[in-house]
Amino acid sequence: MPSSLSSALPLPPLPLPPLSDLRPAAANATASSVSWNALIRACARSPDRKHLALVLYRRMLPTARPDNFTFPAVLTACAFLSALPEGFQIHAQLLKLGFGGNLYVLNSLIHFYASCGHMPLARKLFDGMSCRSRVSWNVAIDGHVGNGEYDAALALFRAMQHEFSPDQYTIQSVIGACGGVAALSLGVWAHALVLRKFDRMVAGDVLINNSLIDLYAKCGSIAMAGQVFERMPARDLASWNAMILGFAMHGRVDECFDTFARLASEKKFMPNSITFVGVLSACNHGGLVNDGRRYFDSMVREFGIEPRIEHYGCMVDLLARAGGIGEALDLVSSMRCKPDAVIWRSLLDACCKQNAGVEVSESVARQALESDNVDSSGVYVLLSRVYASANRWNDVGSVRRLMSDEGVKKEPGCSSIETDGAVHQFVAGDTSHPQSNRIYEKLNQVEHRLAMVGYRPDSSQAPLVAELDSVKWDSLRLHSERLAIAFGLLDAKPGEPIRVLKNLRVCRDCHTMIKLISRVYGVEIVVRDRIRFHEFKDGSCSCRDYW
Repeated sequence: MPSSLSSALPLPPLPLPPLSDLRPAAANATASSVSWNALIRACARSPDRKHLALVLYRRMLPTARPDNFTFPAVLTACAFLSALPEGFQIHAQLLKLGFGGNLYVLNSLIHFYASCGHMPLARKLFDGMSCRSRVSWNVAIDGHVGNGEYDAALALFRAMQHEFSPDQYTIQSVIGACGGVAALSLGVWAHALVLRKFDRMVAGDVLINNSLIDLYAKCGSIAMAGQVFERMPARDLASWNAMILGFAMHGRVDECFDTFARLASEKKFMPNSITFVGVLSACNHGGLVNDGRRYFDSMVREFGIEPRIEHYGCMVDLLARAGGIGEALDLVSSMRCKPDAVIWRSLLDACCKQNAGVEVSESVARQALESDNVDSSGVYVLLSRVYASANRWNDVGSVRRLMSDEGVKKEPGCSSIETDGAVHQFVAGDTSHPQSNRIYEKLNQVEHRLAMVGYRPDSSQAPLVAELDSVKWDSLRLHSERLAIAFGLLDAKPGEPIRVLKNLRVCRDCHTMIKLISRVYGVEIVVRDRIRFHEFKDGSCSCRDYW
């Protein structure tokens, strides 16, 4: 291979020939196409030469006619490289050459668009197919999972079963979707299907088992995740990372550190940047500042890993929440990369909780609002809490008016709970559920029982609501996780935890209330919020009120 072909990373837009320049190839083009296809396919499958597949494709066009073997290979390379402009051109070329209805080419196009984040285009191609194979369904389902559209993936999986039985690739995607929506029972069904239907080789497959570890960890069953990990016949680095991240997400700091120590001692795999995200997250959830500093230093000095924005984010949050806001700001100023909105928002949250002062908080909020891809509603809510803590109610009102003038709406809280294999979703103040009357009746009963044991609402957790405490309380009591838990209590089975997934961080008042529910009702409640897991039992939480 000429050395000049290896200089194409990162790949610039390729000047592919205009469609009008395409000409039918000569009679001997079939042999030439086979040779080109072999080279293109080899590069597309190579871990570090995928860009050469596009270079070769460009060189092929003047001399040979691409066929139904060419396009799947070159589109695979485009998908890996996220080469969207090149993929658009190749799509146009294959249509002109009459391959728009070819099953294998269409499957590759679906995979390409899904991999580049254009799932609507991928789904349009899938829905327009006159004939589909199992691969067609698999790439569409996996595309939805890869783009975070877990409900759509599960819906497509249900439809698929009318035409094809799932294979191991289907199941791997379904397991990922179940983890995304915390659909534990469906995930357990998928796990059982792997054990029952497939051979030992599939059941022991590293990718399948990695997906299962991730599933159980995200669904709040960290013990099951640990069982899958310990029983794996073989592991790769992703297996270790999934377990370390799972322990960190659950606040199991000691188990996280022990797993990291096992990984380091085996010397079969070297910890990478993802490994240290998990370890530093565990330090953050446990408030272990000294351990966080030690692991961060070890990452840089011992393992030679350049800190990324995620590592800095963990350290900034760890320092700020532990009261070291000044040190956290110093770290931000010395970062080797530009701080993002997540870092500034975590600093603002710490300023709010630590009463760092209005002036510092306003400065941090300003930086957050000037960041790229910022969720301005979250910043405004945190800033309003700073003003409320300082009794600056006029400024709280100003924040509300500013949000209204700019058309900014507070992100609605949304919680989901799975019962009997079905996922039920609730938003704050939701009345759309078929059992809405029973849910609110149960919620009233819960509030009455908790009031009898001393529960009093914390109205400071509703800073954007009118000043009357009664109005603030009405806002708090309609938080989505309370509705989900009330629904779970309606049909709670003895000894079975109530598992809730929430899109936002649990507020302090809801946290206090759920602790009391777990004690008064004698039920274990597992809540996964935006930050971590909270496991409520006997009136206490696994986070030890540090989150």
